[in-house]
Amino acid sequence: MKKFFKTALPVMVLIAGVGIVQVLVAAKPEPEKKEETQRLVSLYVDEAASDRVALTVETQGEVRPKTQIELVPQVSGRVVMISDQFQEGAEFNPDTVLVKIDDSDYRLAVVQAEARVAAAHTNLEEQLATQKIKEQQWATKGGNAEPTPFALNIPQVKQARAQLRSAEAELQEARLNLARTEIKVPFHGRVRAREIGLGQFVTAGTSLGRVFSVDTVEVRLPLTDTQLVELNLPMGYSAEAGAGPLVNFEATVGNQNYFWQGRIRRVNAAVDQETRLIYATAEVEDPYGRAALGGMPMAVGLFVSAEIAGADERSVIVMPRKALRNEDKVYVINDESKLEIRTVTVLSTSEERVYVVNGVEPGEQVVTSTIPAAVDGMQVEAIKNGQQS
Repeated sequence: MKKFFKTALPVMVLIAGVGIVQVLVAAKPEPEKKEETQRLVSLYVDEAASDRVALTVETQGEVRPKTQIELVPQVSGRVVMISDQFQEGAEFNPDTVLVKIDDSDYRLAVVQAEARVAAAHTNLEEQLATQKIKEQQWATKGGNAEPTPFALNIPQVKQARAQLRSAEAELQEARLNLARTEIKVPFHGRVRAREIGLGQFVTAGTSLGRVFSVDTVEVRLPLTDTQLVELNLPMGYSAEAGAGPLVNFEATVGNQNYFWQGRIRRVNAAVDQETRLIYATAEVEDPYGRAALGGMPMAVGLFVSAEIAGADERSVIVMPRKALRNEDKVYVINDESKLEIRTVTVLSTSEERVYVVNGVEPGEQVVTSTIPAAVDGMQVEAIKNGQQS
């Protein structure tokens, strides 16, 4: 009997434990079932706005003189004087004598030409007197015969007149050559380079140096065809005096920024074959005077950045730059809080704004957040920038 209880007792305890567990499981209340709700994607949005703007285009170029000439003499001789104003970088006024060539030979040529003119005058007077005498003699002889021109000394008078005109022309040329021994230019300018020295013998056509006018400088600005459309400027455009789109120039010199203003004067009528760009030319008046704001002239050779203002204002839709996606796509949240993927026509972009002409209506909400996987028609939650979620 003791042996039976030792064997059966563990089995009975095990059976009793299993029964108790089953009773507890059966008595456990069922957990409450919660309905799962779809979690919406929250996106920051901004409102598209309608506006009229004059678009701007940024480009760059090098300042160059509008008028620059190679200074060359028209006569030969030894250089006997070089003005202090004919030094590299020096400024000169109109009609200042920059270089003088020895004029001794040319003064002698003037004296000789004056003598030839005097002799030609004398010869003409003699022939005229002879003609008058011959006319009187012929009238005294009478007769019905018609006198020949030689009988009246007419060809000799014509020859004397021609010789006088030739002598006067030679005198004018001699005086002109004498005046050309003084080298000067008819504009206010500066010297870019000097290539001769005092005492040097120069011939006609020898380069003495290069000078340029400081009345106006030019900047040749490269533009793409898209930028030309943004500015609403046609190829071959030419502005009237004082007109043309405004250009703001900027350059950094010695860790300081300087600014100047000019205007677009013309646009090339052809595309550059090498760069495939269209070049516009801007002009700045009095770059070393009135335009030298802050004491810094818009010097020739300076590299400047340029911001060109459009000629006319345009009606556009303005959005934050973050709203524009690849391939000119924009995400719009409609009134039903659903995402719409649209394609827009971009007119211009800047660091902060994008300007489009269609694809979005004023007042619509455009998404500025980053979306890993956007699906057209997906349900989203719009959060305006600055609003707490």
